[in-house]
Amino acid sequence: MKNNARSILWFFLVPMIAGILVFTACRKSTSMETGGKATLEVRLTDAPGNYDAVYIDVERVEVNVSSDTGTTGGWTTVPMLRPGVYNLLDFRNGIDTVLASTNLAAGTISQMRLTLGDSNSVVLNGQSYSLKTPSAQQSGLKFNIHATLTSGILYRLWIDFNAGSSIVATGNGGFILKPVIRTYTDAIGGSIKGNVLPGAANPEVWAVQGTDTLLALPDSATGAYLIAGVPAGSWTINYHALDSLYRDTSFTVSVITGAVTNVGTTTLPLK
Repeated sequence: MKNNARSILWFFLVPMIAGILVFTACRKSTSMETGGKATLEVRLTDAPGNYDAVYIDVERVEVNVSSDTGTTGGWTTVPMLRPGVYNLLDFRNGIDTVLASTNLAAGTISQMRLTLGDSNSVVLNGQSYSLKTPSAQQSGLKFNIHATLTSGILYRLWIDFNAGSSIVATGNGGFILKPVIRTYTDAIGGSIKGNVLPGAANPEVWAVQGTDTLLALPDSATGAYLIAGVPAGSWTINYHALDSLYRDTSFTVSVITGAVTNVGTTTLPLK
């Protein structure tokens, strides 16, 4: 497993060697060094509605963030992974999809704003009806959140769109969209950060919990690394020196959801 993960990682690092990349070998997911920032994912899910389909045209997602020093916040656009039309009924019963993701400075998210486009529609008994929602198209739908972000922690913010309550029949046989939306956030796991020296040892950092294995490559100059989105619990940290003149080192750490576990600096000894 280590050899496969190492080969894949170095394949990507050749054209982008700057920075620290953390590659999740066994879970088939990726964690990045966030440069002192928190990572925010915005996800879309749905409460059931008795329709064939409910198509929502998502144009833009923004959050209002203030710093942890009391600075007044401002609106920040969260880059969309795939702007466009989503069928809400694809995301029922705990299924969701990532709309947008970004790294943000530590602080507090006070509000979120969701802006919809013109291509909203509902399908009922095989017939498609256009949905209009002027307020969302012009100024965006605003929601209060009040989530505190910590550097190095992955946060997920869900937009729970109640399709059944959001679609209102008109007297002329049509439908209008009056969105009924619930938002909630969750800190996903914790983070592990530290420094491993010397750079001459060419060390790898492996975090292991059962069959779950995470790999980080420290910064060559400072030895700094960070593994984000780590599930809570006990993890074994293995410092493996690729230079055979140095001795490997292992120890156990405890990870807490919403917290950064700082394991400090370790210097690998010569054999």
